[in-house]
Amino acid sequence: MGKINLIIRQEYKNRVAKKSFLLLTFLMPILFVLLMLVPLWLSSIEDDKEQKIAVVDWSGKYASCFVNEGHYVFEVINEPLDTLKTDAKRAYYEAIIVISGDLRLPNSSVTIYSENQVNADLKLWVQNVLEDKLQTDKLLSYDIPDIQEIIKNSKTAITVATVKWNNDGSENVSSSEMALIVGMAATLLIYMFIFVYGSQVMNSVVQEKVNRIVEVMICSVKPFEMMMGKIISIALVGLTQFAIWIILTIALFLIFGQPMESSAMETATNPNTIYALVSSINWVEMLIYFVIYFIGGYLLYASIFAAIGSAVDNETDTQQFTLPITIPILFAMYAAIYSAQNPDGTLAFWCSMIPFTSPIVMMVRLPFGVPFWEKIISIFLLVISFVATTWLSAKIYRTGILMYGKKTSWKTLWTWLKNKN
Repeated sequence: MGKINLIIRQEYKNRVAKKSFLLLTFLMPILFVLLMLVPLWLSSIEDDKEQKIAVVDWSGKYASCFVNEGHYVFEVINEPLDTLKTDAKRAYYEAIIVISGDLRLPNSSVTIYSENQVNADLKLWVQNVLEDKLQTDKLLSYDIPDIQEIIKNSKTAITVATVKWNNDGSENVSSSEMALIVGMAATLLIYMFIFVYGSQVMNSVVQEKVNRIVEVMICSVKPFEMMMGKIISIALVGLTQFAIWIILTIALFLIFGQPMESSAMETATNPNTIYALVSSINWVEMLIYFVIYFIGGYLLYASIFAAIGSAVDNETDTQQFTLPITIPILFAMYAAIYSAQNPDGTLAFWCSMIPFTSPIVMMVRLPFGVPFWEKIISIFLLVISFVATTWLSAKIYRTGILMYGKKTSWKTLWTWLKNKN
């Protein structure tokens, strides 16, 4: 155990001292915060540029609908389209809306002409305005007394609140949207960590084998101790990086995000509601299970990646062995995406039980609430699986780490697994 601790300390120290680790660790939170806050900041910037829009209404029924809206300024004119195509008119108007006739008739149409690509916002606004006008005209044609007042009074808005019952009978405001966002974010992090850090184990083993460093190390350290030291040290590097990301991201949001968020809340919704929705997520539980499933999933796949790295002589040869390993990871990611829409469905349940997919799929289910017995069974199966895979991978690692010059195949790996030594 002392030799494993020595390997862990040395590997950990070497990795956290690398410039790539430091840059990624401290730049990632900044990039993440920018990705969150810059779109919010841009959306708060209003376009003050006035855009003149010409309206040609040959029916004479719809011109009154086009009132100035935001930075759109509408000007009703009655000129032939050929005249409006001149350079002077095209330079003056941002777009030209032409209504050919009564839109209740089949041969009538609405066309927007523009020198540039028509703004989707303008197209949608025109469409909504004319649809409302047509709907009103059709209702008025029924000659029902006070129809406009009836229509006005009939318009209603319903807000549906969701409340989650706790085990003690208490109630908490909940949000499926918030649960979906948190679950998918945790799932993406688990997916990234397992794949990235598992691959790092494999690449590290390959590099040491190519550089013949392993031949020196194997004289004083057992292959299993060397494999476990490398796997655990990279896991600690990943947890360190994740902890720094969390701390820096929260700090940056508190420093730079508060003014933007407060202004956005004032215009969009009630701050107390936002706080209640965020508080509906059990963040302590999410963090604990995130660490558990990260460690379990990482150990499961990292031991396999280490075995692959020990069986080949260069990184090119790893491709034939990594494909079967990456397929379950990719499948788990797709299963998590579909499970987010139905977290209690059959696919979500079984994929959160199967050890090769449970670390990724279970994270997307946790914010929606998972029975305790499912969590226990899932973790138990995951622990049993990574112990078994670590034992099998150690047999391959022990034989393959000193093998050079021989092309390794699946048949060769099976032979090493059957070896009783």
